[in-house]
Amino acid sequence: MTVSIVGVGEPTPVWRDERSTLALVVDAIRLALGDAGIDGTEVDGFTSEAQTMLGRARPDEVAKAIGARNRRFSGHVSIAGSGVVGAIEQAVLALEAGLADVVVSYYGLSLSRSTPYSIHAEDPAKAAFEMPFGYFGQPVYFAMLASRYRYEFGLTDEQLGAVPLAARAWAQRTPDALVRDPLDMAGYLADRVVSDPLRKLDCCLVNDAAAAVVLTRSDRARDARRPPVIVAGTGFGTKPVTESDYFTQNPQFLEMASVDSGRRAFAAAGLGPADVDVAEIYDCFTMSVILQLEDLGFAAKGEGAAFVASGAIAPGGSLPVNTHGGLLSHSYSVGAGHVVEAVRQLRHERDAGQVDAAEVAAVTGLGAMDHATLILTVDR
Repeated sequence: MTVSIVGVGEPTPVWRDERSTLALVVDAIRLALGDAGIDGTEVDGFTSEAQTMLGRARPDEVAKAIGARNRRFSGHVSIAGSGVVGAIEQAVLALEAGLADVVVSYYGLSLSRSTPYSIHAEDPAKAAFEMPFGYFGQPVYFAMLASRYRYEFGLTDEQLGAVPLAARAWAQRTPDALVRDPLDMAGYLADRVVSDPLRKLDCCLVNDAAAAVVLTRSDRARDARRPPVIVAGTGFGTKPVTESDYFTQNPQFLEMASVDSGRRAFAAAGLGPADVDVAEIYDCFTMSVILQLEDLGFAAKGEGAAFVASGAIAPGGSLPVNTHGGLLSHSYSVGAGHVVEAVRQLRHERDAGQVDAAEVAAVTGLGAMDHATLILTVDR
């Protein structure tokens, strides 16, 4: 039995949306259901990243809003991008087990009402032992990864800059991307340093967003409104450390859990890195892209920086990456938008941003110690 994605929905991203996170999520789900040609009354399963499902948009609230009458499965997994992408795996398992017939996987956040720093500030260990010494905040954490990589393998500013330049080039081909201004290397190098060696352009956007995906078993999927996209393989991996410890006590500092999630997803799909036509890689920071490309086997360890600098991930490159602009230029949707973009690429709906003959897509989500990978294919 195979499972397919039959609908995707993503409200046009904005910097600040006055609606609640729940309202954003419901809008995304309605768009996805309309895309699939499925009524809300038919949905009987819901999955999401833990913080969204437990605090921002609970499944009982979502189900009522869309008119679902028989919510018999609800599940959540992990945090941030790992949970968003991992929730697709959970939806697949529920459908394969017969626990649901139509599952909606959703995500939403209203980041403009808070700050990305507030999440870590609530951690007692960080407040006691890290913040007093200035080791605090996502840019600092990923700057430390970049500094270590620079020491181990060599890393130039221009190599880092290749990632946001590629993202911006893709965003310019995506009408609803939040940031579409032209960007060249001179502009990148002139950008202010946030935490050495990372500049502001190396950091993801901060905005409000939501997205949703509709899944069902493939025998039914072929009757949907749009061509189904097969979930060919899923994988989840984790490091044996807590979220609090990840950026200080992780013994494998330059290896993420993508090593395991990618291996498992490719094995489940019966495919490998060479088969991938387009990759939507979680890009909270430029360094996370480089490390994941290595972990997933697209570049050898220590060669990811040179790989992105070669132009491989930009339009016309050998491995188009984040073809909507990603978290760096399109929208901070914590990986949900990456899933939506992969589906649209495989359905060949992206007009100027379309990757020719795209048949296999890899999607990743990172959440500190956890990581999830999806392998999606056209219905062959």
